[in-house]
Amino acid sequence: MVESKVLLETFQEQGGNGNNAVTIESVKSSIAKMVVRTERFQGRVRKHIDDNYTEFMPNHTTPDIFLDKSSSLCVEISDLLNSVGNEGLGALNDASGELAKSSRDLRELLLGLRVSEHILKLDDLFQCVEEAKATKDCLVVLDLMGKLRCLIYGDAANGIPHDVERIFQSLECYESIKVKYQVQAHLLQQNLQERFDRLMQLNCKSFQTSKCVTLLVSKDQAQLQDIVMALFQERYNPAKLCAFLLEQCIEPLIQKPVSVSYNENAKDGTHIELTLSYSIKDQETSQLLRPNYADVFTNLRQLLQTLSIINCSVNDEQHVFSIIGDHIKDRMLDLLVEECLIPAVPETMEEYQRSTLCHDVTQFEHFLADTFLINPDQDLALGKFTNLFDTYYRNRLSARVLATAREIMQRDLQDMELVAASNLPANVASNPFLFPRCMISKSTLDFKKLLDRILRQPTDNGDVDAPDPLNGVVGLLLETYIDEVPKVHKKLLQSIPQQSALFHNNCMYLTHWVAQHVNQDIDSFPSLFKMLQTTGTKYLRVQISYQESILMEIMSGFEFDSPHTLGTVPLKLVRQCLRQLELLKNVWQQVLPENVYNSSFCELLHPFINELVARVFKLRDISATMASELSDLIDVVLEKAPLLFHDPNEVVQVRTWQKLQQLKVMMNASLKEFTELWCDGAGPLTANYQASEIKHLIRALFQDTDRRAKAITQIV
Repeated sequence: MVESKVLLETFQEQGGNGNNAVTIESVKSSIAKMVVRTERFQGRVRKHIDDNYTEFMPNHTTPDIFLDKSSSLCVEISDLLNSVGNEGLGALNDASGELAKSSRDLRELLLGLRVSEHILKLDDLFQCVEEAKATKDCLVVLDLMGKLRCLIYGDAANGIPHDVERIFQSLECYESIKVKYQVQAHLLQQNLQERFDRLMQLNCKSFQTSKCVTLLVSKDQAQLQDIVMALFQERYNPAKLCAFLLEQCIEPLIQKPVSVSYNENAKDGTHIELTLSYSIKDQETSQLLRPNYADVFTNLRQLLQTLSIINCSVNDEQHVFSIIGDHIKDRMLDLLVEECLIPAVPETMEEYQRSTLCHDVTQFEHFLADTFLINPDQDLALGKFTNLFDTYYRNRLSARVLATAREIMQRDLQDMELVAASNLPANVASNPFLFPRCMISKSTLDFKKLLDRILRQPTDNGDVDAPDPLNGVVGLLLETYIDEVPKVHKKLLQSIPQQSALFHNNCMYLTHWVAQHVNQDIDSFPSLFKMLQTTGTKYLRVQISYQESILMEIMSGFEFDSPHTLGTVPLKLVRQCLRQLELLKNVWQQVLPENVYNSSFCELLHPFINELVARVFKLRDISATMASELSDLIDVVLEKAPLLFHDPNEVVQVRTWQKLQQLKVMMNASLKEFTELWCDGAGPLTANYQASEIKHLIRALFQDTDRRAKAITQIV
């Protein structure tokens, strides 16, 4: 080369010096020649760069010839600088400041030449990109774009000197080069996206009540994977793709019944097609519409296997599915657990023993990890579900049992059935552990069957060491019964006697059941036993008090119109009270246990008779006619009241029964009979009457005579 002879000529001129010393003039001459040549070269390069990146003029010159020339000049300048430095640049500096300045100018020239070379490399890469695009070699284009990015934006690993990078980024053409790169990068990504969309078509058609989603994937694996690798390496944002997969495919597959159609030979065998069809009606997903978890797993596997052709390795740490997973896995796993797996947890012991849910979930988790959609070390939702499976099962079982119990409690109490038909009062009296014959609500019998089944559950399991999934539920159910049934049937318990009688029996029946299972370790056994007894008794007593108030309200109209005759009203009211008791008898006699029925009617007859006696004692003057009529009135009660009981003799248990009988006797007694019945405070009247009451009655029945006065004196 002509240029390479410059140094040789320069140093040949120094041959006359015996010491081969470098003269100032010879070095200055060499530098001057190099400067001229370099400036000429830089002028041509500058024009090439201005045409391409400043003026944007048509330019058909390739950068290759400039790159070769630039490399040659850089080598020559470096050799010249090295020779001057090695032979005594310091001495030359001392000898001539002008020569030192020339040397520094040469160094600056070298720096400018390297900047020019840097720009020429960029220009060459841009042309290579255009050539690679013509051949549609996307990976080559991607590699070239990566090199361009390093040269434009700087990369320490690329070995670009800091001064070259600094000067380059301060040039006027730098912004134009950046814009050109960004345009090329955008066009590359756009082109890759278009080719990707042609090879993997994702379509969604919506109809009035349904939606059809189609995934059509090319079988050209090599081309598709090259495009996918290039697309994902070029800072591709997969948000749109991920949103489609999540919202149109994954969410419906988990939440709704979906019809899935798979065609491995679509479009004459060149594509794989997956079609999903499902309803889009606005309705709550019920248990009946919820897809089975096994179907969900199968359909999700089919979806991921259809897309597996694009699941290539993007770099040493990531696959395509792992990038997609970063956008969809959290939502997908949450939906799987909350809306698919938890509802699939068994609700009965039989289902629990047959269930393979835990194993299936573990296998599906391994599948997701194998496809790189999830990281098993970080995405723990499915593993956490399997660890908590037994807890979910216990909660579901308890919730179902409680829901069943609440449904039973809502049923009508009056739908009843006879229990312990053979346990007559005599049998119960001799054996207090027997439950007496009475009516029980069928709902309570069903409730008792539920409790029995719960207690049998651990035995049914067959695993002695397994924890009881229903531990403590029996106590909870009984407490719920005590609390809920009075609330649910509040109005009926207050107004309908049969309801309160049945509820009393139901509580006593459950009390008896608790006592029979005392060895079953029922939680809070003593308090439950007492609460059931107290609750049943409370609501029966409330009804008894209500019936008593009805009788007292009727008797409130008991008045004597005349002191000489009884009139019709008192008899009418007494008969009305007895009729009220007969109606209650028809409701209670076949429902309540006999001893409870008898004690209840004794409680009702006592205030009624007591009120009747009190009304009689309010009279200050009783004529013979009225006394006879009062006797007949009392006879009606004495005749009808015993008929209210199973055994008429039970009426004697009424505390005021004998008092009423004695009042009838006194209505027809003489003064002598009065004194004999009193018998100086030792007669039968003293059991129920005070001396003052007998004296009052004598004064009302008999006129004021010496005989009456004498008789009264004997009543002490």
